[in-house]
Amino acid sequence: MKKSHLLLGTLLVLALALGWLSLPGAAQAQPAHEAGNVSLVIMHTNDVHAHIEQFNKYGGFCSEDAAAEGKCFGGVARRMTMINEIRAKHPDALLLDAGDEFQGTLFFTQYKGKATQEFMNDMGYDAMVVGNHEFDAGPETLAEFIKGAEFPVLGANVDASNDPNLKDLIKPYTVLTVNGEQVGIIGVVTEMTDILSNAGPNVKFTDPVEAAQKYAQELQDQGVQVIILLSHLGYTRDQELAKQVSGIDLIVGGHSHTFLANDDDHAAGPYPTVVESPSGDPVLIVSDGAYGKYLGYLEVTFENGVAKSWNGNPILLDASVEQDPKILARVEELAKPLNELRQEVIGEAAVDLDGERSSCRFKECTMGDVITDALLWGLKDQGVQIALQNGGGIRASIPAGPITVGQVLEVLPFGNTVATFKIKGSDLLEALENGVSKAENPENEGTGRFLQVAGLRYSWDPTQPVGQRIVSVEVRNADGSYSPLDPDAIYTVAANNYIRNGGDGYSVFKEKAIDPYDYGPLLADVVMNYIKANSPISAQIEGRITQAQAATATPEPTATPEPTATAEPTATTAPTEAPQPTSTPAPATSGSTPAWLWVVLAVIIVGGGWWIFNRKK
Repeated sequence: MKKSHLLLGTLLVLALALGWLSLPGAAQAQPAHEAGNVSLVIMHTNDVHAHIEQFNKYGGFCSEDAAAEGKCFGGVARRMTMINEIRAKHPDALLLDAGDEFQGTLFFTQYKGKATQEFMNDMGYDAMVVGNHEFDAGPETLAEFIKGAEFPVLGANVDASNDPNLKDLIKPYTVLTVNGEQVGIIGVVTEMTDILSNAGPNVKFTDPVEAAQKYAQELQDQGVQVIILLSHLGYTRDQELAKQVSGIDLIVGGHSHTFLANDDDHAAGPYPTVVESPSGDPVLIVSDGAYGKYLGYLEVTFENGVAKSWNGNPILLDASVEQDPKILARVEELAKPLNELRQEVIGEAAVDLDGERSSCRFKECTMGDVITDALLWGLKDQGVQIALQNGGGIRASIPAGPITVGQVLEVLPFGNTVATFKIKGSDLLEALENGVSKAENPENEGTGRFLQVAGLRYSWDPTQPVGQRIVSVEVRNADGSYSPLDPDAIYTVAANNYIRNGGDGYSVFKEKAIDPYDYGPLLADVVMNYIKANSPISAQIEGRITQAQAATATPEPTATPEPTATAEPTATTAPTEAPQPTSTPAPATSGSTPAWLWVVLAVIIVGGGWWIFNRKK
């Protein structure tokens, strides 16, 4: 009897042990790391546009008064402080950039990409994608930036194989090892960069969707299961790409200056925005506005290469974040040659002059009125009747008060010259159609072509097909009255040399301009002379640009989160629903045995053993 009890006890212990080992979380022999299982912390920026120093609520120069009142934001010294704080807690945190680090302040005017390169190296960026503005100063300047960068610069859809400066410098992707896991990072940029910037004839831009799919598959074939896409396409296109490309887990976006957040009513969408991939897995999309006002921050956990849980939000870099002393000292050193120039007062603004992206690319804006009025005023002796300025060339606002040289150069940082030409009325109408061809949706590619005007007024209908949106055009006469545009008449026009040479889709100016001259004075100089002669400047909306149907007006871009005005338009469609994060245990893999089966097996073993033992007895 004792032997039978001993056997029964042994069998019961065996059964319980088998059952316990089958339970989730039980101590089992596991490899040190399973491919595709990793937790990442990701910091990111996009569309910084050479905002090396802290800046005011308009994205412009931070005055001593504004700084003393704690009303300035961003800057590389403040960003460095936050990066260091995060790395102290998460040493393997990634730092990524989604493009357009170039162009937008006097730091780029003075140093091109050298200051940006220095500070990105100091902050320890892990990778960036080229944006369209990285090509503004030509391939040679970009090549020098890449050669000195201590991180890979990506562009999977950039073919620079025929460019002597950029050949072999821009990589399609990079692979980093983070917490024992290989993480692939691909970069894509808008294929319209050759139109939007100055890439030159030897650099080609291919389909970003095809490039993303090609290299995502290549990375997966190498065993890389976690893939991040650095995208300079814009928020709407990021959502579309996420639905089309297999293998992408996270998109860090730029180009549209879109602000995503979970605690701000002005945000264009949630942070992250979640879209379902072709395989049904979630793709996370993040973007943090522009200028480095925020530092994007995302925590995400992957299981078998699929995002399972996540949280995060952009971190506001306001006056509560101290500026890193070492970085700040270097910024101040580089700023010395700029300060004398930027502080020279040339006039006064009686009102705020609105140069915001959310205004000048979609409707009449007062900064656009000032620039085009300055062109008519400065070239009146040349018989110029009409002045045009693309909204994308207006990069900042000027608040009411003294106007300085530095402020004007931040509004017009591209160094464009004034171009004059004659053009037939029908061709001018074609140009106006190009200007409104993207403006019905703030998330469209190429909204910077929208024309600010002087010497004419026009009305357009965003509900009509592209090429048929201009409802009426009237040209101002010498006595101030207006007459309808004559398609057969020849008009004398002033613009900047960028659009005259076909930039922003204005091929009609390049191909059909009569007697063009592109080498006039700097546009910024003309504007400064106008301000000097006509202060105080009190520009008001005059109805130069109107919509024909108020009921179908262009969707208003999202207002900037207070107290800054750098947030960008929201998307016009809601993001696609996708699987949401869960904190429940991951399901068993296909190779595991269910717990209930182990219990049944244990009972059979115990019962069978007991029956055999008693039968022998």
